[in-house]
Formats: sequence, C-alpha cells, structure tokens
Amino acid sequence: MKRLILAFFIAVASIPVFAQTDARAWVSSGAWRNGFMDAKPDKTVNIDEFYRQYHKNPNQWHALFKWLANTDLLAIPAGKHPIPGSTLVASVEDSKNEPLEKRNTESHRKKIDFQYVVKGTEGFALLDHASSVVTMEYNEKKDLIRYDYQKEKTNFFPSTPGRFLIFFPTDWHIAKIETKKKDQNIRVIVVKVDYIE
Repeated sequence: MKRLILAFFIAVASIPVFAQTDARAWVSSGAWRNGFMDAKPDKTVNIDEFYRQYHKNPNQWHALFKWLANTDLLAIPAGKHPIPGSTLVASVEDSKNEPLEKRNTESHRKKIDFQYVVKGTEGFALLDHASSVVTMEYNEKKDLIRYDYQKEKTNFFPSTPGRFLIFFPTDWHIAKIETKKKDQNIRVIVVKVDYIE
C-alpha cells in the first residue's frame, strides 16, 4: 500500500513538469501559428499559460493568428477592425511612447492583452507583485485594475517587430513607455482575447 501511495504522489508531482515540456514543445512546433510566420512569443510571455489559454479557447486564437497572417499590418488603416470568424476586434494604433510618469499601470481579469509591435520600438514594463499595491480596485465595466509600484523592482523591456507580447491577468503591466530610441513613434496591434478560467 505504501508503494502505491508513493507512486501516486510521484505521478502527481511530475504532472507540471510534463505540462511545461508539452507547452514548450507546442510553442516551438509552431502549431499555434495558423500561417502567422512573422513573429513568435517574447521571452516575457508565460508559455504555460499561453498553452492553456490557447487550448481552452482555440477558436479565438486561431482566428487571431489567421488575421495577423492574412493582413498587411503596415498598410491597414488605424482603427478598430473586426477579426473574421470571431468576436475579436483588432485595434490598430499609430501612437507614441511617453515618459514613464505619464503612463498608467494595468491588469485585467476577463481579457488577455495580445500586443504586437508592427513598426518602431515600444517600451513595456512588468510590475513586481510583492512590492506593488492596488490603487484602483477592479472596475468591472472597464475590466481594469491600477497599481502603485516601485520603479527599481520593475522589469522594463523593449518590444520590436518579430515578437509579440501576451499579458494574462497575473501580468501587471505598463505599455507605451518612452525608450532610448530617437524615434518614439510606433504602430501596434492590440487584441483583447477572452480569458478562460
């Protein structure tokens, strides 16, 4: 009986390892691409959560990547564009990075932020959970939470064409932060994908 119990606990303990291996292999295989060959997930993307969310909601992710693959992202007019075969809407934004103090923090509960820089370099930040404090409680209508954070404990990084970002509810973030580049003009695609519990 002791061996059976021990075998059970060993099997259960190994499940996350297999799941992580499966997620990494899946991302590497490109099975998610649906023809979108221009970019891959940024190193900041939680690959395990990407894997889980994709498989819980394949129709939206499939439609998103198909739209990205079949759209001239530099030529399409700025504005809102419905993504065929889904309820998703792509926001094509011609924008500009701003100084950090002008940018807001955010996270969401119901939506996943998919962001892809088409032109330029966009500055981003991921907040440290332990040192950040909620300053605006969850606004259900806007699906939004805001935070106060410690700059020295924040992960700042640039995003350029060739990699996309995915911010899940646990990814407290800031977008469109001024970078060290001379040109702060950017074109970015933002799509809000449904988060599935």
